[in-house]
Amino acid sequence: MPGPDGTGLPGRLVVEDWDALTFRVNRVAYRSEEIFQAERDRIWARSWLYLGHETEVAEPNDFKTRTLGGRPLIFCRDSGGEIRAWLNSCPHRGTILCREREGSSKLFQCFYHAWTFRNSGDVAAIPGKDAYEAAGPEFLDSMRLRAVPRLETHEGFVFVSFNPDVPPLLEYLGDAADYMTMISEQHEAGMEVLPGTQLYGVRGNWKLGVENAMDGYHFAPTHNTFVGYLRETGFAVTDDDQYAYNLGNGHSLLVLTGHGGRISMVWEPRFGEDEKRRTEAHRAEMDRRLGPERARYVADESHILFVWPNLLLFDLEGLSIRQLEPVAADHTEVRAWQLAPRGEDADTRALRMKTMVSFVGPGGLATPDDIEAYEAVQRGIEATAADTRAGMDYSDMSRGMIDEVKGVQGRSIDEGAMRGFWRHWVDALGVEDGLVVSGNRPERFLEGRNVR
Repeated sequence: MPGPDGTGLPGRLVVEDWDALTFRVNRVAYRSEEIFQAERDRIWARSWLYLGHETEVAEPNDFKTRTLGGRPLIFCRDSGGEIRAWLNSCPHRGTILCREREGSSKLFQCFYHAWTFRNSGDVAAIPGKDAYEAAGPEFLDSMRLRAVPRLETHEGFVFVSFNPDVPPLLEYLGDAADYMTMISEQHEAGMEVLPGTQLYGVRGNWKLGVENAMDGYHFAPTHNTFVGYLRETGFAVTDDDQYAYNLGNGHSLLVLTGHGGRISMVWEPRFGEDEKRRTEAHRAEMDRRLGPERARYVADESHILFVWPNLLLFDLEGLSIRQLEPVAADHTEVRAWQLAPRGEDADTRALRMKTMVSFVGPGGLATPDDIEAYEAVQRGIEATAADTRAGMDYSDMSRGMIDEVKGVQGRSIDEGAMRGFWRHWVDALGVEDGLVVSGNRPERFLEGRNVR
């Protein structure tokens, strides 16, 4: 039923019952085009969105074109070296201005009427400019490229917002910011995005992609081929001592220590003896540079970090950046890049790339499983779409609620991170009766981690 708050969106989107210890999500949240459009308007148009990494446009005049929240953008470094994000729309008549995916250029020229702009945003040339002379210099100023209202960078990760009143980026990132800093601390020379983009479409709602990333429960049954492979190579796979954290503002984190090694930081047999020696030397360097405790957090834990609403950082065997771009309620585009140490030796780089594509790459032993799983959910929830029986058209995310009651830190194989995501989603969507809570909700089960 439509909510009473005038949004026209259904109520009771999320129902949590602390007497029954159940947490249920209305499946209309994955199917409804009305909800999808509301997400575009109230989440994607108002939040910070991950645009790209500054090393993707490493040199002056480098550019990429990208779409965020359905809006085409030009992501570039101008001739003076400044990072820019322009709306990819000619100020003259709205035509897509830059039609190349990437390149290097001081100028962007519209194919329609040949208006030309510098990558700093200034008008460079207008054919038949004398027809506008009476308007004066104010006219040229009014025809500059349109900038995205806000752009800020943290540790090389570039974020933009279409909302001029969004809070400062570091305030928005909160506790998630330090986990991004940990990535930059892995290697003294810093990190860079490697050339090439993995781009693929998923026939499923974007929120299913977030759930999948924050769901350690599925790892062993869904990725049993990979688990078997690790065990055959001599790595003991375990779910023990692995946890989930809600970091505030919709951000969440899985801490994993038993699902695989980490190139140059945690050795495992499949990496080979040469890499074992390199790992020992690098870990000793990290201890000296960061101190043993900080180095332990940076190196010895694998992290899956979700930064609301469109960034997933898979800091596992290597590091994969994933950007979610919802296209429709049942269609999501995923862009992925590999982040690697600057100046890494050729043997380690080759091992890193081989290992990453074998697991989190779109043709690896994990990602195809995950895509099939959340496409299967999107198909399966049609079965209950017209079912009017109470509670039938809801998905359950109750696993581990008893630990929240006890004040015990949630495990990665429970669903606490997903519950935090859905609570924030309802709040961001602004549906007054979207979250229905009964019973006594315990205090939030995360008070932060001292990773310094």
